[in-house]
Amino acid sequence: MDGFKIALLPGDGVGPEVIREARKALVAVGRKHACRFDFVECLVGGAALDAAGTPLPEETLEACRGCGAVLLGAVGGPKWDGLPGDRRPEAGLLGLRKSLGVFANLRPVRVFPELVGASTLKSHVVEGVDLLVVRELTGGAYFGQPRGRFCERDLGSGRDVVRAVDTTVYTWDEIERVARVAFRLASERRRKVTSVDKANVLESSRLWREVVTKVGKDYPDVELAHMYVDNCAMQLVRDPGRFDVILTENMFGDILSDEAATLAGSLGMLPSASLGCGWTGLYEPVHGSAPDIAGKNVANPLGAVLSAGLLLRYSFGLGKEAESLEAAVTAVLRKGYRTADIFTEGTTLVGTAEMGDLIVDEILG
Repeated sequence: MDGFKIALLPGDGVGPEVIREARKALVAVGRKHACRFDFVECLVGGAALDAAGTPLPEETLEACRGCGAVLLGAVGGPKWDGLPGDRRPEAGLLGLRKSLGVFANLRPVRVFPELVGASTLKSHVVEGVDLLVVRELTGGAYFGQPRGRFCERDLGSGRDVVRAVDTTVYTWDEIERVARVAFRLASERRRKVTSVDKANVLESSRLWREVVTKVGKDYPDVELAHMYVDNCAMQLVRDPGRFDVILTENMFGDILSDEAATLAGSLGMLPSASLGCGWTGLYEPVHGSAPDIAGKNVANPLGAVLSAGLLLRYSFGLGKEAESLEAAVTAVLRKGYRTADIFTEGTTLVGTAEMGDLIVDEILG
């Protein structure tokens, strides 16, 4: 049978370690369900800068476009922090998202019952939390023009004034298409969308609220609420159970979804899927490259493994296969195995590779 083609972009820091374990899990799923996954490994981020002089080589982009899905580890690190913005490893990731046209970033936040005690919040606050952040991914301040640093002479003082400018830009169509993704997903969940903005201050947020309100009328069975981003940040740690689907713009979604990691016990637990109108989806754990622990076999690979589960479901329509992978994660946690970031008294500490081996053993049964 023909294989499902996946581009692997390990990237920097702990990226290669967690992608290695996600690949092992996918291979195990293929063995169990008699399907084949073909992998092509490519450079991105700092690793690509060192090898090819650019954070996103054309060869990488062409390979990704030729695959049904892309699984990425992480990019960045202090080694490249001094570079100009368009030369940093993160520019490779932004360029990849833009080139693939993946405008809707899905970040599910599920608190596993076994990890309630790993959260820094009280148990009764996080128990049963199951929310989804839908983040617009290719617009806003991360892509808006003009941007950059400008130096001009102040005529009054005779001194040079340096200004840094970032511009938040959204079009009606950009907002509408991601809003429809959020409402459609909410209709399959608990039928509630909380749209997050800063409409009391920002013109872009006022447009955001107007468009989302109009789209919501096409989904009468889905409840729509609007919330300011500062209040949402507070409610996420005060009463996270109130949320079903959170819909928001690029920068707000980046910040809020990282905050939501507190609920799950660790940033290392969170997967993500980035989808667009095309065939190729981009999947990556929410965590960064964590260079301080790279190569030490201590990184949590579960965010990457669960991202592989989203890949199976959304890019290849392999729901049964995705469920077997996710069930394996649940089983390993239920048996008490933990990496250092989610370790609590009475559980068993394992390393990155050992956690991956445990997941494979559960999949193959």
